[in-house]
Amino acid sequence: MNVLIVHAHPEPQSFTAALRDQAVATLEAQGHTVQVSDLYAMGWNPVASAADFSSRDNPDYLVYALEQRLGVKSQSIAADILQELDKLLWADLLILNFPVFWFSTPAMLKGWIDRVLVSGVCYGGKRFYDQGGLAGKKALVTLTLGGREHMFGEGAIHGPLEDMLRPLLRGTLAYVGFEVLEPFVAWHVPYISAEAREEFLVAYRRRLGRLADEPAMTFPRLSQFDEALYPLAPLGASSLAMDVNDNAD
Repeated sequence: MNVLIVHAHPEPQSFTAALRDQAVATLEAQGHTVQVSDLYAMGWNPVASAADFSSRDNPDYLVYALEQRLGVKSQSIAADILQELDKLLWADLLILNFPVFWFSTPAMLKGWIDRVLVSGVCYGGKRFYDQGGLAGKKALVTLTLGGREHMFGEGAIHGPLEDMLRPLLRGTLAYVGFEVLEPFVAWHVPYISAEAREEFLVAYRRRLGRLADEPAMTFPRLSQFDEALYPLAPLGASSLAMDVNDNAD
């Protein structure tokens, strides 16, 4: 299996980095091939802009998703994007490894998503969810946060962790076709002992050893919807699908 780990933490000695290193060691020991994109170490540019294209179909008005499609075909899209896109298409498993910043990903990682999940390759038209451009691949989110586990869930102070991660798990990874595995979470990391951190590393190593047998999370399938994307059977309003990225503006 080919594995791409996208790591986003500004501190090289962080526990998030230790999780990255644990993943590399464990997966390589299993015989898998691993590449790491360490976004801070790479000096990754997270800003999606007109500068991502050496030439454009419409030089007067930027429709980023449209220019992405054309830029990949004409090789006019930025070299750093193409390099990461090649890694992504090579990978059978994508691991996003990061600390939670403000109920979300670090800007570095969000910028990687914005620039590398290219329209026309990863999604486009009705190529989303199980018909997405990255269908057949798996994705695992590995995250650290400062909160305690009891702070997340129904009735908890922060609400369910799944709600916090919905834009990433559903609106990004599932949307482009990944089979999304349940996240691995290291809780309360800045405040726990070295022994407690080691327990998380052990648990992560065990988890990585059984990924092949894990069922994916459940997300919509296009077969559940008609041509206009109305549900064929009641699924609830939260299950309605739409192409949220191919906007006109």
